[in-house]
Amino acid sequence: MKHSLFSIIFLLIANFSYAQKGSITGLLLDESDLPLIGATVQVKGLSYLGTISDNNGKFILVNVPEGKQEIEISYLGFETYKETIDLAAGQELDLKRIQMKGNFILGDEVVILGTNLQGQAKALGQQKNANNIVNVISADQVGKFPDSNVGDALKRVPGITMQYDQGEARFGLIRGTSPDLSAITINGERVPSAEGETRAVQLDLIPADMIQSIEVSKTLTPDMDADAIGGSANLVLRSAPSNLRVSGTLGTGYNFLTEKPMLNGAIVLGNRFFDDKLGVIVSSSYFDHQLGSHNIEAEWDDADNPYMTDFQVRTYDVHRIRRSLSTTLDYTLGTNSKIYVSGIYNHRDDRENRYRLRYKDIEMNDDGSYTAEIRRQTKGGLDDNNNKNTRLEDQRTYNVTLGGEHLLANRFKLDWSGTLAKASEERPHERYISWRQKDVGLSQDLTSTRQPNINDNGAGMQYGDFDLKEITQEQQYTEELDKNAKINLEIPLNNTKNKSIIKIGGRYRGKEKSRNNGYMEYAPLDEAPFGNMTLQPMKDQTRDPFLAGNYTSGNFTDATALGQYDLTNTSLFEATDLPEEYLGGNYNAKEQISAGYAMLKQSVGTKWFFIVGARIENTQVDYTGYQIEFNEEGDFDPSATKTIEGTNSYTNFLPNVQARYNINENTILRAAWTNTLARPRYYDLVPYRSISREDNELSEGNPNLKPTTSMNFDFMAEHYFENVGILSGGVFQKTLNDFIYDYQARNYQDPASGNVYDRYSQPRNGAKASLLGTEVAFQYPFTGALKGFALYTNYTYTHSEIQDLGIEEREDETLALPGTAPHTVNGSLSFDSQKFSFRISLNYTAAYLDELSDEAFKDRYYDQQLFLDANASYAFNEKLRLYVEGNNLLNTPLRYYQGFEEYTMQSEYYNARVQLGLKFDLSK
Repeated sequence: MKHSLFSIIFLLIANFSYAQKGSITGLLLDESDLPLIGATVQVKGLSYLGTISDNNGKFILVNVPEGKQEIEISYLGFETYKETIDLAAGQELDLKRIQMKGNFILGDEVVILGTNLQGQAKALGQQKNANNIVNVISADQVGKFPDSNVGDALKRVPGITMQYDQGEARFGLIRGTSPDLSAITINGERVPSAEGETRAVQLDLIPADMIQSIEVSKTLTPDMDADAIGGSANLVLRSAPSNLRVSGTLGTGYNFLTEKPMLNGAIVLGNRFFDDKLGVIVSSSYFDHQLGSHNIEAEWDDADNPYMTDFQVRTYDVHRIRRSLSTTLDYTLGTNSKIYVSGIYNHRDDRENRYRLRYKDIEMNDDGSYTAEIRRQTKGGLDDNNNKNTRLEDQRTYNVTLGGEHLLANRFKLDWSGTLAKASEERPHERYISWRQKDVGLSQDLTSTRQPNINDNGAGMQYGDFDLKEITQEQQYTEELDKNAKINLEIPLNNTKNKSIIKIGGRYRGKEKSRNNGYMEYAPLDEAPFGNMTLQPMKDQTRDPFLAGNYTSGNFTDATALGQYDLTNTSLFEATDLPEEYLGGNYNAKEQISAGYAMLKQSVGTKWFFIVGARIENTQVDYTGYQIEFNEEGDFDPSATKTIEGTNSYTNFLPNVQARYNINENTILRAAWTNTLARPRYYDLVPYRSISREDNELSEGNPNLKPTTSMNFDFMAEHYFENVGILSGGVFQKTLNDFIYDYQARNYQDPASGNVYDRYSQPRNGAKASLLGTEVAFQYPFTGALKGFALYTNYTYTHSEIQDLGIEEREDETLALPGTAPHTVNGSLSFDSQKFSFRISLNYTAAYLDELSDEAFKDRYYDQQLFLDANASYAFNEKLRLYVEGNNLLNTPLRYYQGFEEYTMQSEYYNARVQLGLKFDLSK
């Protein structure tokens, strides 16, 4: 097959190499010498000779006839650029840098783009000229919102819902699909995940100020990786500037929950050297934030007469430090040939202490009273320079790419790249101490099930009655290593107004993922100092006010004392390894993906443009897991533990058809029929078996899982206003096959052993799901009396259904696809003048199903959220700007509920935070 492919390429090159036509290249820049992406470049009079500028602002026109030609370059919101050149036969002409002016004529007025409109113009210009349905956020736009990480920036995009952790956006749900069903890439290369049980990428790990632009592709083309049912968000790193660039940010802030300061800073340095052959840019970011949360959690039983079976009051103290470093180097080998190296390194430390008051195993007595076990737990870590008496979550990722872009025979575009990427999460010396008081009588205050409470008659504050339950220390480590390579070749087939281009290419992705956890329990040899809770140093963790409601936390073992326990000293503590706590979750996985594609890009006159093609992806997976069992007494049975291996392979053929129709220069219709997939979660594929004899339950992995596939239909209409605005609307429909669900059964007979289990669970294929949605977006900068004001808003509606779920108790129900928020709204109103700018923004997401259970009352829902943010800036001059930002001004909580909206499962508050600082750009 390889020989046939290269033979075709050779014949095509030979067939065209005799034509002595030339090429024209150039670099498009704005007035700040930043690249203009997606600009239209055409030869006047030869409308079929056109192209768009790439992510570096560079364009290449091929098949240009010799003689005098007029080049015309247009970009939304910028003055059209024209230049007449005289091209010799076979000449490779480089126009070097072309600086376009940020202004346009509206009626009789010349409109000069302000800082806000420049960012909007760049994003809309790129979106307008894209071949597929895409939304773009430029770095200028990111800087105009108070968004510290790319997750917070992505929530501004139509159809994207975010899930939060400690007040920051972490996982993105694109078009009503779970984070596992979408892709996050950096410069087109998949970002590995440090999560052990999912493929989802933590977006709060990557600072927003490290990115040149964010491209969210709602429809994929055949030359893109196919594993993105919801869509693909591509983070584009900064490219080397054309001149010296020195810019940065220095700021501070204040968190109203912890009442502690924040610190953030960023720097960008770039220039070109050796007669502009070598381009270098380096970016760095630092963010130091002491944050926290106030939290309650509950579990409910008995849908007819609901009561809590578990209730917790939690207080979190978190110190988050995020560092990032990226660089891009490119070297020009010739007029139309270059090689480049780009990379980004992200490192985030989360140091956390958690104090948990828990009423566990609440049972209702015959007289309507309740009995429970009360526990008080402190989470911390070793007292050293690394953990600092806290649970340390050390997450790191890097992506490094070596690639090249070449124009062969003045006609054929060849690009290639190789990428090494890694993500890891380490939790060293994670410690817990837990105290308990058994068989405590209590009552439940369910006056408000949104803020339920427990009355234990003061028993929870009788610290002398709490006995030591356990002291434990965990070691957790997860890593994912990716080795990727790809090559693409574009071949023009003709030189007419009905231009045809064939693009072919191949991809290899090699992935290795592993999780290696450990868990030790420590018993003090001298029990006297641990006879009750009061004998160890305590600290009152009650917060006033406690934002989650009228709850009192009380005293807990001091985290510093926990960190100073000398657990490795065998004269003080007896250590016990507990494989049953971690071994079933450990695994090793290898995944190899080989892919190839072919696509035809076909223009029909100046109105129609088509993409027709297909992609083939073959996946080979090998997994190793562990079987663990428990005896009838509930004790771990080491004799039954063994290693289990699994393997699987499958091939997916994915056809793709997309059409674009230009009604006029500013009105576009788009339609697409695409096929995409989502591979199973790593842990779901692991062939583990976990058997609990005490509860008579069996759960196991499934190495034979197939990927979920989706057939997608999209239609979008876009109208671009001359004053740099847009009105767009469209519909999309997805049909998912082999949807992976958690199969649950009662009285299950295991075919391997013949044993009958009360409950059985396993991830399986078979369910089908459909998703229907619509998107509307409107951006409009006002003129006249409202000049300087601009409105930005979008709305997304989604509806989903699952058929044939496979849960016996719910086979007659119509269920929604988890992660499908029915309504999502973004809006902002801004004002921009030469010196001053201001923006207030809203983000609303309706409640949606988050996790299915075997009965409706136990389903988990992510509650509705409304966020209000604001920011303003004042420019002292072109080089220096003062900014102020406010986040979560409504103190919106993270809330889950069980079954019905009034039954809180989790309610977590973070309060507001503000930042103040300076942004400088010494290049201007």
